[in-house]
Amino acid sequence: MAEAMHQCQNWAAQALDRSIQTISSHPRYVLYGISAVCLAAWLLISATRYLKQSTNTRPATPDLEKPASRSLKAPSRAPGVWEPMKFDRPAAVPALNWNVYTSKPKPYRPFRHGPYHITMGLRNMDWNEWIELDNHYLKFHADKAKRIIERGPNCSHTDPSAFDGAVELLEEFCSYLPERYPTLYKRTPVGMDNIVTGETFNIVERPLIEDPMQMAARMVQDDLAIMFEKADGQYYLLAGSILLAGFWKLEDKLGMPLSEIHTHGDVPGYKEKLEKGMMNFFRRVQPNGPVQRNNYFIQVDDELAWSSSIGSEDGPEGTVGWFTAEKNKAIEHHYFRSERQSLRRLSRSGGVVFTIRTYFHPITEICEEPYVPGRLASAVRSWGDDVSKYKGKERYQDVLLEYLDAKHKEQVEAGLEVDKEEEVRAYPF
Repeated sequence: MAEAMHQCQNWAAQALDRSIQTISSHPRYVLYGISAVCLAAWLLISATRYLKQSTNTRPATPDLEKPASRSLKAPSRAPGVWEPMKFDRPAAVPALNWNVYTSKPKPYRPFRHGPYHITMGLRNMDWNEWIELDNHYLKFHADKAKRIIERGPNCSHTDPSAFDGAVELLEEFCSYLPERYPTLYKRTPVGMDNIVTGETFNIVERPLIEDPMQMAARMVQDDLAIMFEKADGQYYLLAGSILLAGFWKLEDKLGMPLSEIHTHGDVPGYKEKLEKGMMNFFRRVQPNGPVQRNNYFIQVDDELAWSSSIGSEDGPEGTVGWFTAEKNKAIEHHYFRSERQSLRRLSRSGGVVFTIRTYFHPITEICEEPYVPGRLASAVRSWGDDVSKYKGKERYQDVLLEYLDAKHKEQVEAGLEVDKEEEVRAYPF
């Protein structure tokens, strides 16, 4: 960009010099000379603006330490008191050529070359992308239905104080999903119908036929959670349906404040690097400011709902953890587990909604993709001791890294242009 701007400046200077020479030798060309100077100046300004804009083609990442520059300003209010805010979510555009049987999952590969940095990793979200459905929908739907039967209120619960927020989420789903996925959902006077499964969702009857968060979970592939602010200024998990999380249970964290949820789960660097920014974000986030983030894990079994490698889902405290996993299982048992999370505030209740969509693939499958083995190997090697412990690296690193290195070498020998990775496969894909 700097070189291009320098060339523009040289061109403008040369044009100005020629104009001055012309004016001095031919006075009658004064008006022509003035016009040439103005034209050169206009071109220089326009080129400079264009070049500056062209360098920022990715969605902006919110600065968690500064006030958000949104059209809706954060209201001045007492902690725990939310005044309903007028906000109409933009109507969703139907997903292009979407089909419940053929539309493949997005290929999120949210890892970078080392060094590894602990951040929230938030980026702005287009409203059309709020909920992502694909051809794994029917499997996720069946898995959730089975979990609801087997575990019921252990996985889905709405605190009475959060009921209105959970119903507001249902209302949002019944508005958004028929707009975005009209071949799957149809809006009705009382809610919506699932065209494929034949389900009817009535969200206006009282009492509801089931817990509102459990009903919401049947509509999407995501796990769901809603945080509400209390008088102490902390945000508490008061409503959720966590059916396919793999490594954590709703019953362990329900009713906890945001900070305790993360410290209880031993999230690396939370106190030192994440807590302040996360608290600032929760206080600031407005209904028109949705964001998204991604994360990833390695899993050494193929169970989406609960990873049995880390112990029994019903095991007593102290018996669940990576220390129970079999060490260095064959690469065929290694799976890539990635989450795509969205966060938004509900305008009526003030609750902050998490949607947690899991993508789950064999390592051997994703490593057929260009650049993935080399980048993943670099990322895994760059984890610090705390992140390595949290992600269970010691239990699988030898087999995993050997395989990733071999696949990367294979791709390079086949002609992979390593220096062009950013052009071909930019984060988070």
